[in-house]
Amino acid sequence: MEHILEAVNYINSVTSSFNPQVAIILGTGLGGFADNIDVAYSIPYGDIPNMPVSTVQGHAGRLIFGTIGSVKVVAMQGRFHYYEGYTMKQVTFPVRVLAKLGIDYLFVSNASGGINTSFCVGDLMIITDHINLLPNPLIGPNNEQLGPRFPDMHDCYAKAVRDKATDIADELNIKLQYGVYVGTTGPTFETQAEYRYFKAIGGDAVGMSTVPETIVARHMGVPVFGVSVITNCGLSDQKGDHEDVQLQGRKAGERMSKLFVELIKRLY
Repeated sequence: MEHILEAVNYINSVTSSFNPQVAIILGTGLGGFADNIDVAYSIPYGDIPNMPVSTVQGHAGRLIFGTIGSVKVVAMQGRFHYYEGYTMKQVTFPVRVLAKLGIDYLFVSNASGGINTSFCVGDLMIITDHINLLPNPLIGPNNEQLGPRFPDMHDCYAKAVRDKATDIADELNIKLQYGVYVGTTGPTFETQAEYRYFKAIGGDAVGMSTVPETIVARHMGVPVFGVSVITNCGLSDQKGDHEDVQLQGRKAGERMSKLFVELIKRLY
């Protein structure tokens, strides 16, 4: 808690207590969403007390504060992953900080491998639920000031927000898929046998992030909305390639940005 409050106090001192309403975590190749924000403040992660630093190509590593319409937002350009060698508490530290800044909603995005054979490269998948194959970030002593010992994970990705996103996508003629996101450790791309296993247990897309952030947000009572950009189809013969993941993420980013921008405006 002390480390969280140190970060919160520093951010508030830099931003004159900006008090964002919506936080957006931008995944691989999706950092361009920040162009939709009327930026008031930009803070490199390295300046924030106790904040880890992004090591992954395509993750800029800064917090951007500003507005979309009349809504105050903060965007994370770059996230942290378990495979980088961080502990789960470090991976999810920024979400704790964002929650303590007073956000009403957390939007998460990621690039993921398609498991569902009806998905195509470039599809946007609204996350309806997840399967966690990473260490749970709540393992260890629980701080009741942050949330309950045994938080419920029903409606983990807020249905009311998902329904609103569906209506907006219909209006904007944006094709959406829906499915369950499988969170794994990485950093290897998945084997064909693993893809078949993920399909068998009910997964529609797989990636190396998002789930720990969602768990911590729900632990602190923050509603979550999540979108995966399908950047490759795992059950095909296509080989995993990080540069191509970034490319496909950027291509789909325009549609995701339109959806996020309109959804954020209509939440208030």
